[in-house]
Amino acid sequence: MAIVFLSLGSNSGDRVGYLQQATALIGALDEVNIVATSSFYETEPWQMNTEKWFVNAVIEISTTLTPIQLLEQCQRIEKQLGRKLTKDVSENRIYTDRTIDIDILFYDKQVINTEELIIPHRFFQRRAFMMVPMLEIAEDFVHPLFNKTVSQLFDELENPEMVYLYGARI
Repeated sequence: MAIVFLSLGSNSGDRVGYLQQATALIGALDEVNIVATSSFYETEPWQMNTEKWFVNAVIEISTTLTPIQLLEQCQRIEKQLGRKLTKDVSENRIYTDRTIDIDILFYDKQVINTEELIIPHRFFQRRAFMMVPMLEIAEDFVHPLFNKTVSQLFDELENPEMVYLYGARI
């Protein structure tokens, strides 16, 4: 079984409820076992023109699904929870508010770069909202491209967005 890390985020509606529902739906898949779930974090929007802060978490799963099958299941769950998917046509995409966003951060140590899927997540090393929850459950995981742990990558992060344990933001 593959070990996979997924990032969950919501900044629209019942943010915590959407993360809880997404986690339950992922865990209900026959081919998936949830290994660990981070705490929830309230996070400043990253490169978005919105006032709505996110609630984010990272979950570790083990799965027999292939990366593409897992992507399809994540997109199905996003759609089920009201996500309006937009096509990404460039690296300069415009991010919009969403009920749920599920990103595959890592799939074992695999490196995949296709039109459909890029693993590891191409912006992981620049996003505190992905790193902070992952620090909680897998700080020693080694990024397969940079050969550095999540902890090392976080220490090198310049100008991170604000990330608070959910409920702790003033």
